Amino acid sequence: MGLAFGLLWLFTGFLQGARGQGVYAPPTAQIIHSGQACNVEEERHTESVFTIREGATLELQCLFTGHPRPQIRWTKAGASDRLNDSFLHNETLRIENISRHQGGRYYCKAENRHGVPAIRSIRVEVYYLDDPVISVHQSVVETKEQFYFERTVFLRCVANSNPPVHFTWRRGRELLTQGSDAGVEIYEPFFTPDYADYTCIASVRNVCGISDKSARFSLSNKTAPPSIKFLLEDPLVVNPGETITLVCVSSGGDPPPTLTWVRPGGEELPKKRVVKGGTLTIPTVNVEDGGTYTCVASNNVGNPAKKSTNILVRGLRKGRFWITPDPYHNDDNIQIGREVKISCQVEATPPEELQFGWMKNGRPLRSSERMVITHTDTDVSPGTTNLDIIDLKFTDFGTYTCVASLRNGGTPEISIDVNISSTTVPPELTVPRGRSHLIAQEGDTVDLQCLVSGKPKPIILWSRVEESAAAAALMPDGSAQVESYDGILRISNVTREMSGTYRCQTSQYNGFNVKPREALIQLVVQFPPVVEPVYTEIRQALGRAFVLACHLVRAHPARLLRYEWKLGSRLLTVGQFSDQQGDTEYHVKALNREGYGEYTCDITNEAGAGRCTFLVTGKAYAPEFYYDTYGALWQNRPTVYGFKLQWTQMEPNAVDRILAYRLSFKQMGQSRWWEQEIPVDGNIRIGELLTYNLTELIKPESYLVRLTPITRFGEGDATERIITYSPPVNPHLREFQCGFEDEALCLFSQDKTDVFDWTRHSAATRDTKYTPNTGPSSDHAGSKQGFYMYIETSRPRQEGDKARLLSPTFNMNSKTSSSVSSSSPVTNNPTYCLAFYYHMYGKHIGALNAFLRQKGQAVTETPVWSLTGNQGNRWIQAKVNIHPTSAFQIVMEGIRGSGIEGDIAIDDITIEEGECKDPPPNNLRSIAPPSSPHIWPLCITFSLALIDRQR
Repeated sequence: MGLAFGLLWLFTGFLQGARGQGVYAPPTAQIIHSGQACNVEEERHTESVFTIREGATLELQCLFTGHPRPQIRWTKAGASDRLNDSFLHNETLRIENISRHQGGRYYCKAENRHGVPAIRSIRVEVYYLDDPVISVHQSVVETKEQFYFERTVFLRCVANSNPPVHFTWRRGRELLTQGSDAGVEIYEPFFTPDYADYTCIASVRNVCGISDKSARFSLSNKTAPPSIKFLLEDPLVVNPGETITLVCVSSGGDPPPTLTWVRPGGEELPKKRVVKGGTLTIPTVNVEDGGTYTCVASNNVGNPAKKSTNILVRGLRKGRFWITPDPYHNDDNIQIGREVKISCQVEATPPEELQFGWMKNGRPLRSSERMVITHTDTDVSPGTTNLDIIDLKFTDFGTYTCVASLRNGGTPEISIDVNISSTTVPPELTVPRGRSHLIAQEGDTVDLQCLVSGKPKPIILWSRVEESAAAAALMPDGSAQVESYDGILRISNVTREMSGTYRCQTSQYNGFNVKPREALIQLVVQFPPVVEPVYTEIRQALGRAFVLACHLVRAHPARLLRYEWKLGSRLLTVGQFSDQQGDTEYHVKALNREGYGEYTCDITNEAGAGRCTFLVTGKAYAPEFYYDTYGALWQNRPTVYGFKLQWTQMEPNAVDRILAYRLSFKQMGQSRWWEQEIPVDGNIRIGELLTYNLTELIKPESYLVRLTPITRFGEGDATERIITYSPPVNPHLREFQCGFEDEALCLFSQDKTDVFDWTRHSAATRDTKYTPNTGPSSDHAGSKQGFYMYIETSRPRQEGDKARLLSPTFNMNSKTSSSVSSSSPVTNNPTYCLAFYYHMYGKHIGALNAFLRQKGQAVTETPVWSLTGNQGNRWIQAKVNIHPTSAFQIVMEGIRGSGIEGDIAIDDITIEEGECKDPPPNNLRSIAPPSSPHIWPLCITFSLALIDRQR
């Protein structure tokens, strides 16, 4: 490959280690936060609570461990809450411009097939404060002495907030009340009113930096609740297409009320409406615009004033008729000499304007002794008119027309013709021969048909016999009953759920008013067998025996089922199910190369086939990259670096022995791939950690690496990962300083092996409910805005729990040789001064330790500084000399004491080349380095403080 392409493989050996299953580990998870937080964090009953201001960006990160690398999924409590799909499977959950409704409990789930999934939760509190609103209520009571009236004015302030709001009331500049009470009561004789400007100040005490908000109300002798009046008729009757204007005006109230229009039940105003103050205009009104409209006047004094009016859009609809043969003898047929009653019904708006007229053969018909015309009360809707023909004669045969109209016009009239003759007969209902039991295939279009005779022909009503909401919902249009004018119910794309009994019956309108005729039709929907598994992959080694099983879940018809097994297009076996059989199996006694491929099992009935598919393959499973390799990246020379690639093999014994791995890699952003084949000797065990060293990688480029196992069958599933170069901070360290002012923490990180974490904090944003008598009130420089790191010792922390903070990794300044003279213990390795500030105030203070962690063939940690117990309410600086011999880190360890008043804080950590200039304070216990000719003291400076907040 060569250096010309940026890569030179100097090490091609293949190493195997970590025998057994020790590398595999069940997942663990921990949620940390970043982003625009309020830095108010609590733990109540082992649950983390994270507070953020509305409109800020929520950023939660799920830190996890485990091998294979766990899959991460974020969820939120509440089925109606759905997260942005782009964040569901990321380690980081990010919600920009968070709203109050997005608060709640969030879960991070880490799963990797080993052990139970790790689930952690955090409750997100979204803090907000809306503008306050003042409402005023007044009462005037006559005293018993009747010398004067007493007046009570109650001012109430309302502000939506989280956390609970704190109210302050002022009259002018005078402080009246403050606290959680939202109201103030002014009690006084009527003749000595206390008129003034009243101010309500709503506050959440600057939590999350939310500023106070206020509202003002001027109380005067004119203050009064609102009143309104209408400048229109009620109800307002209009014709369709007209433009109407509703006018509502204020007739009283101080301050002047605001007028709005609403409809009852939350119904929306017409989309075409125009609202200007108390005037509502609706152009080209239609029937749907009719109804009740309410004008609401509000000025926050007393209750809002409301007045309603009705809009009646004139019109006629739903004209129907029915014929009742001789209502006194229960006849179904019209007979000469008997009575016949014709009824006509129409819905009208307004109902009192409805008027009916009757005609016979086109000529007006008036009520007489034999032709009796009656009407229902005009206030009843729908309106009905009846024509009773007494002692029917042959000369009475003809066409009778019922004419409905509105008294004042404006809409077309409705005419309904009813023929009375010797051929006018009641309906008969039948089902065509052979159509009472229908069999259809799922997905077909089916016509259910009922034949109706008679004159006139009535409308046919279709319904399901099964009386349930679910059955009704399976009708074609989702309604319980469907009208049909031709007697046909068409069902498109029938499903198995539509099987059942359907009823057709004659309606009692637009025909004879007699007992309904009905008929039943049975619909059977056949569907192909439902089988499982639909698709599955089976990985097998050559020479092994295995069984393929296809399970029948359901089918209709369920008898005379056949099965057919194939490998590709080659038929293997066929058969038929017995009555009790629900499964079919195919046995392979010893797998050979010709046995690899796609096996199918088709189970068929009259409606079709259901198929189980099995892909039998010898492909090896994917390798599982090991992400927790210690010291995976190392420096070779100034322009190149190396990386230790480690992985385990998923289920290595499932298929034939893995002979080699194909390692493919390319520089990110480039298209050319390079490949290297890595041979494997012997069998790979479950959990065995495999290692390959990549060298001569070009700084600072990143690489995409793909690893593919190879067996006698061929290539298996590949796995990819990205290798990224991360240069050390200050690669040749001379001076490093961190005051924790930025959220990145100067690349400090939490130790994943500890029990809990250090927290970044400032006195300006700390919780008002913090535990007293512990922790600092500012950073080491006295600033309320400055940040520091602290350990929180409240619940659920227990005595002895440790929090460990790791510095970035520092390379030594290697300008001098590290050789050691045999006659002198002096080395040429440089000395560094570590300095920091600490705050250890509280009666339950545990311990604060500093360690020097060095990286060589193995990781070593050397204690360099330690202090326990209460050191007073002050910041103190500590200094200690250290002398590392290789790349190193500083570890700050806080240990929880016996109670909650034990928070420790640190601030302003510095590391400088050279010995500490000032000696350590007397109360500082420095730990001497081991007596080794290669280790010299190193000086570290940092500051600490303990903080506790009450949960």
